[in-house]
Formats: sequence, C-alpha cells, structure tokens
Amino acid sequence: MNELALLADTAGAEVVEQILQVRRAIHPSTFIGSGKAQEIAELCQAEDIDLVIFDDDLTPAQIKNLDKQIERRILDRSGLILDIFAGRARSRQARIQVELAQLQYMMPRLTRQWDHLSRQEGGVGSGGAIGVRGPGETQLEIDRRLIRHKIKYLTKQLKTVEGHYNVQRKQRSDMFCAALVGYTNAGKSTAFNAITNAGTLVENRLFATLDSTTRSIDVGIGQDVLISDTVGFISKLPHHLVSSFKSTLTEVYSADLLLHVVDISHPCYEEHIETVNTVLDDLGASKLPSLLVFNKVDLLKEPGILNRLNAEYPGSMTMSALVQEDVARLRERIGIVANETRLEEFDLFVPHHAASILSAIYESGQIVVREDEPEGVRVVVRLEPATVNRLKKRLDEFTSMELHQ
Repeated sequence: MNELALLADTAGAEVVEQILQVRRAIHPSTFIGSGKAQEIAELCQAEDIDLVIFDDDLTPAQIKNLDKQIERRILDRSGLILDIFAGRARSRQARIQVELAQLQYMMPRLTRQWDHLSRQEGGVGSGGAIGVRGPGETQLEIDRRLIRHKIKYLTKQLKTVEGHYNVQRKQRSDMFCAALVGYTNAGKSTAFNAITNAGTLVENRLFATLDSTTRSIDVGIGQDVLISDTVGFISKLPHHLVSSFKSTLTEVYSADLLLHVVDISHPCYEEHIETVNTVLDDLGASKLPSLLVFNKVDLLKEPGILNRLNAEYPGSMTMSALVQEDVARLRERIGIVANETRLEEFDLFVPHHAASILSAIYESGQIVVREDEPEGVRVVVRLEPATVNRLKKRLDEFTSMELHQ
C-alpha cells in the first residue's frame, strides 16, 4: 500500500486515505463488496476525494459497478502505472510503446457510453437507400474497430523504430555490454551517473527513468565497455507493459552482464529481488550472467546485515553509489568480468611496415607477450574476437599492398 501511495504521488495525486479489506474471496461484482464500497463512497463525499485507486487489476464490469456505487473516478494499478509511463515517455520508441500498451489495456474496458445513438442506420433519409439498409454498428463496435486499427498501425511503427535501434546496436555489438536492472527507486540512475558521469535524471520517485540510456566507459581493460541504465521493475507490472517494452529492454537481454541493483536499506529488499528475477524470466533474460549489487549501504542501521549478505549471496558486492571508492570498485569488477568473458588470447605477427596496426593492438587490448623479430613484432594479446577479425583484415590489406609493390 505504501508503494501504491508512492505511485499515486508520482502520478501527481495527493493521497488522502488508505483502506484495507480482508476477505475470503474477491467479490465478482465490485471486488471489495458492496458494504466497503458504500463506506468508500461516504468517505469520498466527506473528504472531497475525486479519485479511488485499487492496488489490483479490476475487470471492466467491476470498474463499471464501482463507478456507479462510489460515483468517483475508479483506477486500478495497471491504469495508474500506464498513466505514469505516458507522462514519462520521451523517445519516439517509448511513446509508441506506452500508447500501444494503453490501447491494449483500454480495449476490453470500453463501455457503451453512447446509448442515445443506439445503432447507426445504414440507409440515408427516412426511407434509406435501397440495398444498403442494415443494422449498422454501435458506437462501441466502431471504437473497438478504430482501436484495433490503431494497434495495428502502432505495431508497424514500432517495428520500424526497432529497426533503427537494431542498426545502432549492431554497430556496437563487438563491445562488452553491461545493463543496470533492478526494482524501481533502487538507485540505478545514481549508480549509472556515478560510473559514467552521464547526468541522467535522478528523483526519489518511481519510474524516474523510462527510456534506456547507454554510455561507454573505460574500465581499465584496454577497451571501453557499454553501460545501459534501464527502466525500473515493479511488482504486479502490467503484462501489456512487459510485452510492449521488450524492445526498450533489448539492452537487458542482449547484455553480456546484468548489474542487478538492490536497495538494501528497503525492508522488502528480498521481495524486490524476487520481483526483478520474475520480470527477467518473463523477458527471457534470467539465465544471463548477473552480479547482485547491494546499494545504499550508507542508509543501513544494522551493520551486521553485510556479513549475512556475503553468506546468503556469495559473489555479490555492497556499495553506496554516493561513495566514489565504492563506484571505483564496481567499475573494476565490471572490467574483471569483461576481461574474463569477452577477451581471448591471440597470437599475431605484425610486420614493421604495419606499425599503425601494432599501435591499434596496444590501444584495443592487453599485451601478454611481445617478441621483436627481424621482420616485425610477434605479440600474444588479449582481445575481443571481433576486434581481432578487423585487425587481421587490415594486416591482409597491408600484405596484399606489399605483394603488389
């Protein structure tokens, strides 16, 4: 309920009251039961409340019945999250995805609000045109048809935008990529800014970051790596959003390493870990290499918890994104993983006339062994395979030029 209140605050609402009801089963007609609905209606009247938000998804019939009984605007959790996303989307891709998710959410919730129109007659005038008279369509059917058409159009637009993003990703596919994931408000953007000096928006609100941001950084392995900050996850994330935002989250399931940032100062941090793992599983990214990063240790009131974390989550690390030494340790850890997973040892011979390639090797990788020979230099170097392929092509070009000369 506190999280729902924070979501409401993020959306711009002022929380007046929170109400809980314990029931054996959900009421099929009104979700909470008519007595509780009447209690809420009286509270809304007394406190001048104009919006009632439910922490679970409601059926179209439940929304309609509650609206009649409470006589206030009714919103469920999915509708609230979609509203927040609509206000936070900045890139074209994110705006299309939000609108697509909203239409998919809205489709089954359309209600007949144009009863006075009844059915639109197919004919013209009192007698109508011969051969074209018919029952026509209700306004509800027209709206559904228009929404289906818009969904089809947006899906096509989204594929076009995704194509542009995929071209950009292919251009950097030979680089090691790490993606920051985690429960919303875990401090991912603060950590991202500390690592990259990117200046990404940081707010103490849910979903401060919606569009993924990517920067390259030097982690001391002889080649830059890419770091991406992604949208925060949350419990009961609407399935429409998980589906629509799969393309935005391509940085997640195309990453070489997931940095799972956890707010260790939050009393429900274990539930947050489980929620993020569930969403990653939905995205098909649960088997990717990951590193648990327990953030906000500076806010801990129980120092003994750190020893417990080391025992329960071996291989994890603790930090505060506000402490530069901790950020440096994280950057070093990323470099170690990148070095282990993407770099391989290669034996290359570089003739003296290709000195520029030798310089490129020194800039791109780690020299393990160097031997100077009469015709050139032989090196054993740790490099990414894609980089080696490019260097070999350049060496072949130099050799070809020498033969022609």
